[in-house]
Amino acid sequence: MIGRTPPGPSAIHPETSMHRRVLLLSASLACAAFVALPARAADPAPLRVGVEGAYPPFSSVGPDGQIKGFDIDIAKALCEQIKAQCTLVQLDFDGMIPALQARKIDMIVASMSITPERLKVVDFSDKYYTTPNRLIAKAGSAIDGSAAGFKGRKVGVQRATIHDRYATAKFTGASIVRYAKQDEIYLDLAAGRIDATLVDAIAGNEGFLKTPAGKGFAFVGPEFDDPQIFGKGAGIAVRKSDAALRDRLNAAIQAIRADGRYKVIAARYFDFDIYGK
Repeated sequence: MIGRTPPGPSAIHPETSMHRRVLLLSASLACAAFVALPARAADPAPLRVGVEGAYPPFSSVGPDGQIKGFDIDIAKALCEQIKAQCTLVQLDFDGMIPALQARKIDMIVASMSITPERLKVVDFSDKYYTTPNRLIAKAGSAIDGSAAGFKGRKVGVQRATIHDRYATAKFTGASIVRYAKQDEIYLDLAAGRIDATLVDAIAGNEGFLKTPAGKGFAFVGPEFDDPQIFGKGAGIAVRKSDAALRDRLNAAIQAIRADGRYKVIAARYFDFDIYGK
């Protein structure tokens, strides 16, 4: 009969028996070591930070392809302060709040002004800087902020910004031309395809007037500061449900201002107090 009879105890080779005992002992020690390790909490998920990259000196993409600027350095300092791993997510400005609400990002650090309108849909940290808003046009232009000066003129604004909202509401007589990025506005302004742009004064000065393309252009008219539209400074937007994150960011802003990190970052880009009153 063809078959296989299990070997008896005498058939087990002594070396094989010893090898099994060693394996069992090793396994027992490994289990004991595993049980002795303390439980480790899972690492928190990284925070995804919405940034723009087309708004110098607050954010821009360098020749090396890396995003840089005041907003970027502030975002990194705050993430370090709250001990969070952060990932930068570059987006067009008008897509940032929808992305935040859709949970594609967790916060926005993109020079976004804290306005009553935005506060209806998102929450904000305390401000991290304040700047005025100005018109830029050809030096000596008839555009001076008055209704008469705007008649028949084209004013470029970045879509879904406070400048878009203000120009649409107040610059009667002008044709409002909307763009995805402020850099695109500067190109059309220099080429004469539009007559003026309403922009953050610092961004306009650093990103356009101080560049070769800005030669012959200047700030015109008054500063614009209607708090109902322009708000009270730039803050970090978070979802309404993320009050804990907002509070951590507020404490972090206070911390980097108190220990001097904010001042060091600001000095890389500005020769004045960007924080404001």
